[in-house]
Amino acid sequence: MEVNEAARNYNRDGTYTYADYAKWDDDIRCELIDGKVYMMSAPLLTHQRIIGKLFKQIDTFLDGKPCEVLFAPLDVCLNGKGDKDDTVVQPDIIVVCDESILDEKRCNGAPSLVIEVLSPSTSKHDRFTKLSKYMNSGVQEYWTVDPEFNGVTVHILKNGKYTVSAYEDTETIPVNVLKGCKVSLAEVF
Repeated sequence: MEVNEAARNYNRDGTYTYADYAKWDDDIRCELIDGKVYMMSAPLLTHQRIIGKLFKQIDTFLDGKPCEVLFAPLDVCLNGKGDKDDTVVQPDIIVVCDESILDEKRCNGAPSLVIEVLSPSTSKHDRFTKLSKYMNSGVQEYWTVDPEFNGVTVHILKNGKYTVSAYEDTETIPVNVLKGCKVSLAEVF
Protein backbone atom coordinates (compact mmCIF):
# COMPACT_ATOMS: atom_id res chain seq x y z
CA MET A 1 0.00 0.00 0.00
CA GLU A 2 1.32 3.43 -0.93
CA VAL A 3 2.23 5.64 2.06
CA ASN A 4 -0.29 8.33 1.06
CA GLU A 5 -3.01 5.68 1.02
CA ALA A 6 -1.83 4.47 4.44
CA ALA A 7 -2.27 7.99 5.83
CA ARG A 8 -5.78 8.22 4.45
CA ASN A 9 -6.69 4.78 5.79
CA TYR A 10 -6.31 5.65 9.46
CA ASN A 11 -8.05 2.48 10.66
CA ARG A 12 -5.42 0.26 9.09
CA ASP A 13 -3.43 -1.89 11.47
CA GLY A 14 0.21 -0.95 11.74
CA THR A 15 2.30 1.74 13.26
CA TYR A 16 4.13 4.66 11.74
CA THR A 17 6.93 7.02 12.70
CA TYR A 18 7.83 10.56 11.78
CA ALA A 19 10.00 9.15 8.96
CA ASP A 20 6.86 7.60 7.40
CA TYR A 21 4.72 10.64 8.13
CA ALA A 22 7.25 13.01 6.51
CA LYS A 23 6.86 11.16 3.18
CA TRP A 24 3.11 11.71 2.95
CA ASP A 25 1.59 14.49 0.87
CA ASP A 26 1.34 17.85 2.63
CA ASP A 27 -2.38 17.97 1.80
CA ILE A 28 -2.99 15.03 4.16
CA ARG A 29 -3.77 16.56 7.54
CA CYS A 30 -3.05 14.02 10.24
CA GLU A 31 -1.22 13.33 13.47
CA LEU A 32 0.39 10.20 14.89
CA ILE A 33 -0.32 8.99 18.41
CA ASP A 34 1.68 5.90 19.37
CA GLY A 35 2.15 5.20 15.67
CA LYS A 36 -1.56 5.31 14.84
CA VAL A 37 -2.81 7.82 12.26
CA TYR A 38 -5.46 10.34 13.32
CA MET A 39 -6.96 12.32 10.46
CA MET A 40 -7.61 16.05 10.93
CA SER A 41 -10.08 18.29 9.15
CA ALA A 42 -9.44 21.88 8.13
CA PRO A 43 -10.17 24.37 10.93
CA LEU A 44 -13.25 26.59 10.84
CA LEU A 45 -13.00 30.36 10.50
CA THR A 46 -13.82 30.91 14.20
CA HIS A 47 -11.02 28.50 15.09
CA GLN A 48 -8.53 30.47 12.96
CA ARG A 49 -9.62 33.81 14.43
CA ILE A 50 -9.14 32.54 17.99
CA ILE A 51 -5.67 31.20 17.15
CA GLY A 52 -4.72 34.55 15.64
CA LYS A 53 -5.88 36.54 18.67
CA LEU A 54 -4.13 34.24 21.15
CA PHE A 55 -0.94 34.22 19.07
CA LYS A 56 -0.92 38.03 18.82
CA GLN A 57 -1.11 38.54 22.59
CA ILE A 58 1.60 35.98 23.36
CA ASP A 59 3.85 37.11 20.51
CA THR A 60 3.61 40.75 21.63
CA PHE A 61 4.64 39.74 25.16
CA LEU A 62 7.57 37.66 23.87
CA ASP A 63 9.04 40.42 21.69
CA GLY A 64 12.71 40.61 22.68
CA LYS A 65 12.47 37.62 25.04
CA PRO A 66 14.16 34.22 24.58
CA CYS A 67 11.02 32.08 24.16
CA GLU A 68 9.26 31.75 20.79
CA VAL A 69 5.58 31.29 19.94
CA LEU A 70 4.74 29.23 16.84
CA PHE A 71 1.49 28.10 15.22
CA ALA A 72 0.21 25.20 13.13
CA PRO A 73 1.03 23.58 10.91
CA LEU A 74 4.25 22.65 12.70
CA ASP A 75 5.15 19.07 13.53
CA VAL A 76 5.91 18.35 17.18
CA CYS A 77 7.64 15.03 17.88
CA LEU A 78 6.57 14.79 21.51
CA ASN A 79 8.97 12.03 22.51
CA GLY A 80 11.98 13.89 21.10
CA LYS A 81 12.99 10.92 18.92
CA GLY A 82 13.10 12.75 15.59
CA ASP A 83 12.54 10.45 12.62
CA LYS A 84 11.88 7.49 14.95
CA ASP A 85 9.17 9.27 16.96
CA ASP A 86 5.76 7.57 16.79
CA THR A 87 3.87 10.52 18.29
CA VAL A 88 3.68 13.58 16.05
CA VAL A 89 1.13 16.30 16.73
CA GLN A 90 0.32 19.69 15.23
CA PRO A 91 -0.96 21.85 18.09
CA ASP A 92 -2.63 25.13 17.19
CA ILE A 93 -0.05 27.15 19.16
CA ILE A 94 3.14 26.24 20.98
CA VAL A 95 5.65 28.21 23.01
CA VAL A 96 9.21 26.91 22.99
CA CYS A 97 11.69 28.20 25.56
CA ASP A 98 14.43 25.68 24.73
CA GLU A 99 15.67 26.54 21.24
CA SER A 100 17.68 23.31 21.05
CA ILE A 101 14.48 21.28 20.43
CA LEU A 102 13.73 23.16 17.19
CA ASP A 103 15.11 22.37 13.76
CA GLU A 104 13.94 23.40 10.30
CA LYS A 105 11.47 20.51 10.05
CA ARG A 106 9.93 20.18 13.50
CA CYS A 107 9.96 20.58 17.24
CA ASN A 108 11.75 17.60 18.84
CA GLY A 109 10.41 17.32 22.37
CA ALA A 110 7.86 18.91 24.66
CA PRO A 111 7.11 22.62 24.14
CA SER A 112 6.71 24.70 27.31
CA LEU A 113 3.12 25.63 26.39
CA VAL A 114 0.63 23.96 24.05
CA ILE A 115 -2.71 25.51 23.09
CA GLU A 116 -5.41 23.55 21.28
CA VAL A 117 -8.61 25.22 20.06
CA LEU A 118 -11.36 22.62 20.27
CA SER A 119 -13.52 21.75 17.31
CA PRO A 120 -16.43 19.30 17.17
CA SER A 121 -14.34 16.70 15.34
CA THR A 122 -11.31 16.87 17.67
CA SER A 123 -12.68 17.87 21.08
CA LYS A 124 -12.57 14.40 22.67
CA HIS A 125 -9.15 13.68 21.15
CA ASP A 126 -7.72 16.98 22.45
CA ARG A 127 -9.27 16.65 25.92
CA PHE A 128 -8.24 13.08 26.59
CA THR A 129 -5.80 11.40 24.22
CA LYS A 130 -3.58 14.39 23.57
CA LEU A 131 -3.87 15.67 27.14
CA SER A 132 -2.35 12.41 28.36
CA LYS A 133 0.43 12.57 25.77
CA TYR A 134 1.25 16.19 26.63
CA MET A 135 1.35 15.42 30.35
CA ASN A 136 3.53 12.32 29.93
CA SER A 137 5.96 14.11 27.60
CA GLY A 138 6.45 16.98 30.05
CA VAL A 139 4.47 19.85 28.49
CA GLN A 140 4.44 22.28 31.43
CA GLU A 141 1.22 24.05 30.46
CA TYR A 142 -1.64 22.89 28.23
CA TRP A 143 -4.69 24.97 27.29
CA THR A 144 -7.89 23.76 25.65
CA VAL A 145 -9.89 26.63 24.22
CA ASP A 146 -13.62 26.02 23.78
CA PRO A 147 -15.19 28.34 21.16
CA GLU A 148 -18.66 26.92 21.83
CA PHE A 149 -18.68 28.03 25.47
CA ASN A 150 -16.08 30.84 25.22
CA GLY A 151 -13.89 29.34 27.89
CA VAL A 152 -10.40 27.99 28.46
CA THR A 153 -9.23 25.08 30.57
CA VAL A 154 -5.63 25.41 31.74
CA HIS A 155 -3.57 22.41 32.81
CA ILE A 156 -0.36 23.07 34.78
CA LEU A 157 2.12 20.22 35.27
CA LYS A 158 3.02 19.66 38.93
CA ASN A 159 4.72 16.50 40.18
CA GLY A 160 3.98 14.66 36.92
CA LYS A 161 0.23 15.41 36.94
CA TYR A 162 -1.86 18.27 35.64
CA THR A 163 -3.74 20.60 37.96
CA VAL A 164 -6.72 22.20 36.25
CA SER A 165 -8.22 25.71 36.24
CA ALA A 166 -11.09 27.04 34.15
CA TYR A 167 -11.51 30.57 32.80
CA GLU A 168 -14.48 32.36 31.24
CA ASP A 169 -14.56 34.80 28.35
CA THR A 170 -14.23 37.97 30.48
CA GLU A 171 -11.25 36.77 32.53
CA THR A 172 -7.52 37.20 32.10
CA ILE A 173 -5.31 34.11 32.20
CA PRO A 174 -1.79 34.24 33.61
CA VAL A 175 0.59 32.21 31.46
CA ASN A 176 2.40 30.13 34.06
CA VAL A 177 5.45 29.34 31.91
CA LEU A 178 5.90 33.00 30.89
CA LYS A 179 6.19 35.05 34.06
CA GLY A 180 4.34 38.34 33.65
CA CYS A 181 2.41 37.26 30.55
CA LYS A 182 -1.37 37.47 30.74
CA VAL A 183 -3.94 36.70 28.04
CA SER A 184 -7.17 38.68 27.99
CA LEU A 185 -10.01 36.40 26.93
CA ALA A 186 -12.20 39.45 26.27
CA GLU A 187 -9.84 40.12 23.33
CA VAL A 188 -10.08 36.51 22.14
CA PHE A 189 -13.81 35.76 22.15
